[in-house]
Amino acid sequence: MKRKLIVAIGVAGMMAGIAACGGSESGDKAGGEAKELTVWLTVDAQNNWPELVKAADDAVAKKHPGIKIKHEYYGWPDKNTKLDAVLATDKAPDVVEMGNTEMISYMAKGAFAEVDPSKFENSDKWLDALKDSVTYNGKTYGVPYYAGGRVGTWRKDIAAEAGVKAAPKTWAELTAALDAIQKKKGNKFSAWYQPSPDWYAAMSFVYDAGGSIAKQDGETWKANLSSPESVKGLTEYKNILDKYMHGDKTKDESDRPVVFGQGKSATIFAAGWEGATAADPKSDKVGGLKDKLENFVMPGPNGKNLPVFLGGSDLAIPVKSKAQGVAAEWIAAFTGAEGQKGLVAKGNLPNNKADLAPLKSDPATAVPATAAESSWFVPTGPGWGQVEKAQTLKTMLIDIAKGKPVDQAAKEADAAIDKVINTK
Repeated sequence: MKRKLIVAIGVAGMMAGIAACGGSESGDKAGGEAKELTVWLTVDAQNNWPELVKAADDAVAKKHPGIKIKHEYYGWPDKNTKLDAVLATDKAPDVVEMGNTEMISYMAKGAFAEVDPSKFENSDKWLDALKDSVTYNGKTYGVPYYAGGRVGTWRKDIAAEAGVKAAPKTWAELTAALDAIQKKKGNKFSAWYQPSPDWYAAMSFVYDAGGSIAKQDGETWKANLSSPESVKGLTEYKNILDKYMHGDKTKDESDRPVVFGQGKSATIFAAGWEGATAADPKSDKVGGLKDKLENFVMPGPNGKNLPVFLGGSDLAIPVKSKAQGVAAEWIAAFTGAEGQKGLVAKGNLPNNKADLAPLKSDPATAVPATAAESSWFVPTGPGWGQVEKAQTLKTMLIDIAKGKPVDQAAKEADAAIDKVINTK
């Protein structure tokens, strides 16, 4: 589920064209007149679950005999460039897959049609972070598709060497285990390899402490990283870096699986696929790393599981679509009970808590399913894409790792966020 999420919209005048036409060309909003449907998905669907796509096609074709359903598949770096070019034309797709953080700028600029959540199975049980990703100013503009979360992964062999016999379930158990590992392996070893710029991990500590990146008041967002709660979370994160991270603290997390596979660290907190990637023969410099790894739900300092950022995909209907009704039917078929079952079988997390529940009792899926129950999402302020593009959070975290006082770094980040967070 590794992907590059692109937020910015890069075609000048695109949204002016959308605004000029409004929703007047929406065609079959009730679903009855469409003769064709165009669905854009990423290559993940094409390569990994084409049978689920076909099942959704078949369900729609059965209800609308003769309808022509066309599919186009894109890589993550290419999709938005193509989408931006067609959104203000009559060639906009009827359904488009979006990375969940990509949704914000498009919702803010009116690119997607509002949808009725009640038309989609288990919408009242959508995972919290996924629900947030399709919601803008109280309205729903998309449907969560599937998700991927973050888990703790450690070397159980190294833990055993330090006298630790079981994966931690509490913060006290985790820090005690890491202390024992650090003492056993010495200061050139990272008991927890945690690149400081990894803001997905850092913000988990912020939200665990009751803080947030920003808070919403009506339709306005206000940066919140310098609040006492957020500073407390950032301070906990800095403590992890200071005590257990003995690699280059300014290096980002892009090659974390490769570094973990080199055998100079014991623990990571990362996307679920990263441990498996580290254990791949291409990255495994330890030898037999696959059998030495164990996943666990990361506990938080606040006494609960550490809330995680859920990456994943949403499905949206461009406002220029002339087949909005049938588009909604296709999405409902694709993300319904059978679709979710198929996605789970492919190693994904479902979009809702009802389908998540049975995964918690299966040893093969219990860790990621349990971790996903507590989640957070980025602020859905219209200018969030500019915050990401400016790497505001990464800059703050690198400054903290280098020794800048946490409260000062947080205030500087807040000032940068407030300049753009409400800008469309």
